Amino acid sequence: MKKLKKLSLVVMALTGLVFVACESSDDSNDVNEIVNAEQVKSTITSGSWRVALFEEDGLDQTNDFSDHTFVFESDGRLIADNGETSVSGAWSITSDSSSSDDDSSSDDDVDFNIYFASPASFEEISEDWDIVSFSSARIELKDESGDGSIDRLVFEKI
Repeated sequence: MKKLKKLSLVVMALTGLVFVACESSDDSNDVNEIVNAEQVKSTITSGSWRVALFEEDGLDQTNDFSDHTFVFESDGRLIADNGETSVSGAWSITSDSSSSDDDSSSDDDVDFNIYFASPASFEEISEDWDIVSFSSARIELKDESGDGSIDRLVFEKI
């Protein structure tokens, strides 16, 4: 009888573990589950944005952009303005797993592409960024350099 009681406790414990391990979360940040190109386009073209973080090669370079407001136009134009000067660039969202620097195992590869020809500080954010997380008020991007370092760029809605 004692063995049966122990066996019952073990079965109950294992059953509980299975239920906990299988529990799903509604607040998952798995990009493959939440991002599609049209959602990102719709969000980024509504309103103005600021750079909340730009980190390159482990160095925080956010101050290079802190006084600029970024507007992502629906026609692909990107305007960065600080009240005195305006810098024009381009942006796009692509959904394609064929890019050479992306994880080819992902079927839901969404890239956030930014291009500025000048000035030099803006050229630094010209990349085909991977989307780390995305919401109506914040988009976190990353780019892995050839040397394995990770650059990070975060936009927050104003």
